[in-house]
Amino acid sequence: MAAPRLNPLSLRISIIAVAMRIPPEPKLSRKRLHRPDFLGRNMMIVVIAATNMSFENRIMNARTINKIEFVCRAARFGFLLALGVLTLTALFTTAAPIKTDEHSNPNAVAADTASLKPPDNGQIPVAFLISDGAVVIDFCGPWEVFQDAMIPGRQDMPFRLYTVAETKKPIRTSGGMQIVPDYTIQNAPPPKVIVIPAQSRPSPAVLEWITKSSKTTDVTMSVCTGAFVLAKTGLLSGKSATTYHGAFVRFAMQFPDVQLKRGARFVENGNLATAGGLSSGIDLALRVVERYYGREVARKTAYNMEYQGEGWMNPDSNQTYATAPVSTPEHPLCTVCGMDVDPATAPKSVFKGATYYFCSDDDKKTFDMAPEKYVSATAGKIQ
Repeated sequence: MAAPRLNPLSLRISIIAVAMRIPPEPKLSRKRLHRPDFLGRNMMIVVIAATNMSFENRIMNARTINKIEFVCRAARFGFLLALGVLTLTALFTTAAPIKTDEHSNPNAVAADTASLKPPDNGQIPVAFLISDGAVVIDFCGPWEVFQDAMIPGRQDMPFRLYTVAETKKPIRTSGGMQIVPDYTIQNAPPPKVIVIPAQSRPSPAVLEWITKSSKTTDVTMSVCTGAFVLAKTGLLSGKSATTYHGAFVRFAMQFPDVQLKRGARFVENGNLATAGGLSSGIDLALRVVERYYGREVARKTAYNMEYQGEGWMNPDSNQTYATAPVSTPEHPLCTVCGMDVDPATAPKSVFKGATYYFCSDDDKKTFDMAPEKYVSATAGKIQ
């Protein structure tokens, strides 16, 4: 006996694409590829049913179905099939990979941008330019970072550290620490990295050394008000920079051709970089380590130092200092640096009937030389 023929219309026609998983993306250097959230972590379920007929009541005799009904059902099946194909195409088209930082922080610097090439052999020479009054944390913080950096599989330190001054005369730093410089600006080895902390006013010879040496450095970086020293060379003209928050007004007045970035932990411009005040130098130094050897080496360096700050991964993380505090009669601030002052003991000047307080005699002298400029610069910040 011949096998009974099944009518095609008696079959339930379905297309079901279930749990199609997109293959894992290849591992990229410190980045991930993300797809839109509507894919549900790379999972999607598409169900298209050509008909909702149940199995039990849809075994029909083909003779009872006329040709018109056959054509309608076939058309419906074709339409749903095409719709399913279009849906799948749209999903894959709109799921183009998006590159982001591993912390998905839009402000964070990419780990492999502006990378620096370390030497194939030997160490990276790092010169710390110091003079009387050099602020200890400004240069000792970065010194510790470069000292603690370690490269897997390598026994020696990747950075060679030394101090440079105008002469070999002992330097008296902040807090009274005394340092005998390793080299003078006349015999110092050519550096690939220069660190300029806050310090006394530089001589023309020192500025010339910075300018000449920076022609071949990978990074010339300032920390805190060391930005004033770097700016005096003219290298920052037409570029952006930052400095200690208490020196914003003075810096903007003294270097109007430099775009001051308030609220920046550090600012990079080619081989020039400026950090905010004090501990910001640690973050900029970690950033330099990252540019040479990658994020994981920098992260391990911070871990070994037990340094938990993450500003080195986000140059805009100093937003606390983006807005200047307001001086009031009840809570006066130094007109020059913005620091708290005690009106009972602080130096003061009277200008056009208004009293201005200062946290030091030097700031008072600075104000007295150009009171109009300071009053104009602090307009709206004094009540």
